[in-house]
Amino acid sequence: MRINGAESLSSSSKSEADDMIETENESLRERVCDLEKKVLEQGDEIVCLRSTLADVLRRLNQLEGSRTLSLNTSALKNGNTPRAGNHYGGNGHHLISPTLSQKEVTLRYRSANEHPASALRDPVRRVPSHNNSHSSLPQRRAVHYQSTGSLHSDSPSSSSVSPVPPASPSPSPTRPGTAQKPQRLSGTNLYNSKRWSSTGDFNQAQNFSVAPQPSTLASSTRDATYNEEEGSVRMFLRGRPINLYAPTAEIATYDITKVATAPSSKLKLDWVYGYRGKDCRSNLYLLPTGEMVYFVASVAVLYNVQEQSQRHYLGHTDDIKCLTIHPNKLLVATGQTAGHDNHEGKPHIRVWNSVSLATVVVLGLGEFERSISCLSFSKADGGSLLCAIDEGNDHNISVWDWQKNEKGHKITETKCSMDTVVAAEFHPLERNQIVTCGKGHISFWTLDAGGTLYKRNGIFETTRDRPKYVTCLAFTQNGDVLSGDSNGSVVIWGRGTNNILKVARNVHEGSVFSICVLKEGSIITGGGKDGKLIQFDTSMHPTGYEAQIAEHLGGIRTVSEGRGSQLLVGSTRNCILIGSLSMGFSPAVLGHTDELWALCPHPTLAQFLTAGFDRIVQLWDSLSRSVVWSKDIAEQAQSAAFSIDGRIIIVGCVSGKWIVMNSETREIYSTHIDGNEPIQVAKFSPDGQLLALGSRDNYIYIYQVSDGARNYTRLGRCTGHSSFITHLDWSKDNEHLRSNSGDYELLYWKVKVCRQVTHSTQLRDTVWASNSCVLTFSSIGIWPEGADGTDVNACERSNGSKLMATGDDFGKVKLYSYPVKQPKSLCHVYGGHSSHVTNVTFLHDDSRLISIGGKDTSVLQWEII
Repeated sequence: MRINGAESLSSSSKSEADDMIETENESLRERVCDLEKKVLEQGDEIVCLRSTLADVLRRLNQLEGSRTLSLNTSALKNGNTPRAGNHYGGNGHHLISPTLSQKEVTLRYRSANEHPASALRDPVRRVPSHNNSHSSLPQRRAVHYQSTGSLHSDSPSSSSVSPVPPASPSPSPTRPGTAQKPQRLSGTNLYNSKRWSSTGDFNQAQNFSVAPQPSTLASSTRDATYNEEEGSVRMFLRGRPINLYAPTAEIATYDITKVATAPSSKLKLDWVYGYRGKDCRSNLYLLPTGEMVYFVASVAVLYNVQEQSQRHYLGHTDDIKCLTIHPNKLLVATGQTAGHDNHEGKPHIRVWNSVSLATVVVLGLGEFERSISCLSFSKADGGSLLCAIDEGNDHNISVWDWQKNEKGHKITETKCSMDTVVAAEFHPLERNQIVTCGKGHISFWTLDAGGTLYKRNGIFETTRDRPKYVTCLAFTQNGDVLSGDSNGSVVIWGRGTNNILKVARNVHEGSVFSICVLKEGSIITGGGKDGKLIQFDTSMHPTGYEAQIAEHLGGIRTVSEGRGSQLLVGSTRNCILIGSLSMGFSPAVLGHTDELWALCPHPTLAQFLTAGFDRIVQLWDSLSRSVVWSKDIAEQAQSAAFSIDGRIIIVGCVSGKWIVMNSETREIYSTHIDGNEPIQVAKFSPDGQLLALGSRDNYIYIYQVSDGARNYTRLGRCTGHSSFITHLDWSKDNEHLRSNSGDYELLYWKVKVCRQVTHSTQLRDTVWASNSCVLTFSSIGIWPEGADGTDVNACERSNGSKLMATGDDFGKVKLYSYPVKQPKSLCHVYGGHSSHVTNVTFLHDDSRLISIGGKDTSVLQWEII
């Protein structure tokens, strides 16, 4: 449909604005994120101090309570009756009346305007665990304290519902963005002063002697201690004391100073599911080896479709944002964003060999501001130069002599544009000529002999011709420049000039996201909105050949030439398709498009299920390395579980709904609602007769299962956590549950009556069917040095109980020997994810481990060797 005048500008502008808003606002988000980092860091310190002070107050309370009882006992022996209203003894110390309950005592330390019931629920400042659709600002997942009490123990100073310190922020499981992970800021005043990390600091300062000091693991920043009398390990997360009880058989032999060795088993990356087409361009090519090369997360994937084999380049430490191929078709250059690693976590470029996967050179460590968005090898001189665009505020363009010395040599760097730059390409025929394009511009650059870049902006004949975005570039065989734009037009620019030769208008409805010039000279254009591929001859006249990809696969992000007449197509919904205009296209790679959280293995088959905020549930087969089926459930998913026989799937949603569906036919049997907050975790009991659902509303809902796991009757809900539920484990006898929450509580429950087991030691010898809880005695060692309680997102014990895997906020998958009961436990560490790893699981036969990323939307399959 042809649209003219202001209506055309309005429609195309609106369409492109919707598509490019993430990139356009990058600079603003970066600045706001930097401020958020500082605020969060200072908030962490304040919470740490507040929690430590509250713990001291509880200890004082306990001491004063015992002192009061002893004084009153002495008074009674002397014939004196204590006055209930007298809270001060003759020595001036604060005394508590023995008639007051422990709950009333602890309430004395709350602020005057705080209601006691607030300890049962999150305060008003609750932050949802799911992505906030109104803001795409990257944030660190800052789980703050809501309850200052230690984890439940038999000590009278511990309560299942702990007092909330005044103005304490709510625990927030908001995860960080893929590119911006706030680091500890050494410049803050609190970090320059003494960090009060445990109550021991106060004890030393004030000479309190609460209990005999047990041995301390000196190398641990958590100040872990072991009490031989109680058989308990006391550790600290962000200053909060946590008591974990050893099994009876290990009380006498447990040595907290012992260092546990790493397991003999290791992980090998077996398969990578997914592709990054949602927000990256020109990242799909065919190599002479017959492999497609593309990237997802921090992995560059080389995939041979005919042989169904993958190889992986794992040199990057965080999100890969761009990729280009050397003219010799052997070398590949990839650029990454800022990451966690102190050295190679900085934005940089890696040139590597696609046959040996060896790194040839690393360019620009410490030279780039934010990330590399575009790369291009020079072509007219055989690829001796490399051009790069930095995504910093000035969008600098730099040219590198990448072969000069070990680190390459930067020839020049200059400001490219104040606005977003989406593509940069060396001219294939003109030496030292570069073309860049982006928001509202196309620029033609010349690199002179002295190493200076000169720019000429493209001249649009009329205001009507000037698009909001110039979205892609290509070159004809005679050297003319082709550009696609947000108006749906393709513009031909004369070779060596900045003037328009010809305009083909309204080629696509919406933006033209890709232009591919085939070897025989014809031109293929791809529409980002209409999902069409259209062929033109060398003069931009339609040949009559076109194709439409399925709507659910997204729009066209990139097009490149494949084997023979085949085309490779990357879509905006993270799919890769192979085919031709005459024969059609079929998907070769499918992936998720939004943050992933739900992951569960099939109980008897080599399959697993994933789901996330893109509302798509996918069942994968780990042997064929393909998708068995996909289903749009129209709800953002947070958790999932298979029934014991594998026939039924439970999907917990962000809205508080949970769905019962058939694992073979995908039929939805029923939909239930428990609260209006995310169902964080779902688990069937070992006998399959009960279902437990942990919600962000702080409750655990228990259901009776019947009719082959198709019908559910609620038995009740477990109430006692003061923050959202994060993890659950069933006991092997189906009688008990243990649960973790956002404020680091470990509580135990009698399931059939939905009551809390108030004495943790009663269950110290319980055999558990799984170990998904990150806070247990058998998972002490998974917490790294300086852990703040939010670092480890998930852990899972292997079915053979020999290994434990974890996923953390730094994109790492770790493998431990199980049980991980030593605070100092060695492990194997693996990269590949670029965002926080949200979940891990072992397949039913322990042959493979599956890990899923958050913002990177990737699914990694690891072979256990």
